[in-house]
Amino acid sequence: MNDKCSCCGLRFEIEPGFYFGAMYISYAFVVALFVATSLFLKVIFDPELIYYLITLPVISVILMPIIFRFSRTIYLYLVGGIKFDPDRVFQHENC
Repeated sequence: MNDKCSCCGLRFEIEPGFYFGAMYISYAFVVALFVATSLFLKVIFDPELIYYLITLPVISVILMPIIFRFSRTIYLYLVGGIKFDPDRVFQHENC
């Protein structure tokens, strides 16, 4: 994640350790991913246990960067008090 917004200069790191709370959101994403993947495998393929033990960690590792980015963004908007202002963003020429 960038330190500052390239358009408005907003610092994304509000305070040291601010994003530790985003771990709970990423945990919820991983649990939802595991449940959805498990249900998909059960309904479509009905595999043995070893396929679950291989598929779930592989998918979670592949999607980890996306999960972390979304969880930090959601945490920033929910707890950080950041609001999106399209008028402010589109006033800058480098956006």
